[in-house]
Amino acid sequence: MITFIIRRLFWLVVTMWAVFTVSFILMRSVPGGPFDGDRQVAPEIKRNMERRYNLDKELHEQYFIELKRTFLEGDLGFCMRLTDRSVNYVIAQGLPISAALGVLALAFAMTFGLLTGVVSAARRGSALDVGLRLVATIGIALPSFVVATICIMLFVFMIPLFPAAGWGSASQLVLPAFCLGAPYAAEVARISRTSLLDALSQDYIRTARAKGLSSSRVILVHGLRNSLLPVVSFLGPAVAGILTGSLVVETVFAIPGLGIYFVKAAELRDFTLAMGVVLLYTLVLYTMNFLVDLSYAYLDPRVELE
Repeated sequence: MITFIIRRLFWLVVTMWAVFTVSFILMRSVPGGPFDGDRQVAPEIKRNMERRYNLDKELHEQYFIELKRTFLEGDLGFCMRLTDRSVNYVIAQGLPISAALGVLALAFAMTFGLLTGVVSAARRGSALDVGLRLVATIGIALPSFVVATICIMLFVFMIPLFPAAGWGSASQLVLPAFCLGAPYAAEVARISRTSLLDALSQDYIRTARAKGLSSSRVILVHGLRNSLLPVVSFLGPAVAGILTGSLVVETVFAIPGLGIYFVKAAELRDFTLAMGVVLLYTLVLYTMNFLVDLSYAYLDPRVELE
């Protein structure tokens, strides 16, 4: 276990460095810069601003200055286009909001998806099973921004149950979390149904039924736990999808999370802000995949962490 953790921490450092390097090269390869916008700036002012952010130095000098500041000092620098705010401050303001939205969306996806998958597997071949599979297929096919548009039309304008945008109250959490988590709930439902049906065909399930155990106990106690590994494996891609999908959902619902700042950083070519958000997303994804790997050993004792 200790060897496994040390190895994963080593690869975390390598991954973060690789993402930093690739992002740095791509950002500097794009024509123009953060101060080449529509509004004309006096040449002297532009030179002063470039000097402040070390953009007047050679490319390799910029790379090593940012590399040292980011990884050795833990300072992501100041935003180039936002009003004199540090990237650390922007992340501290937006991360709790994006994290709350992501956790709610993931909780909805896992809870609703597992419930739907178990019911569908338990009623295999019935009209309910066919209907749930149809809904899951539609949910997988529709991207989050389409679901968001439909939900706004239905539950904001036609049936005014929820506010159209904003953040702060419980009612403002429902639609964004649902729209963000719905496609992944459909995926979890499909995966859990298939995995549970495979588990229910095993010999130990027949033995449990022969002992006279109730159908619900056989499914929930003996079948469900052994069918969770594929669902847990999906958590890594689900977190990645929720992170990238939150950019769209936060923009649609005007939620002041990291998604809006990331979109602004891309539009304004704010190198430091874009780099900070990319590195944060990389850290979150790597951590989630690490936790998923650890959960394998708990769910299946046959799995050994090496």
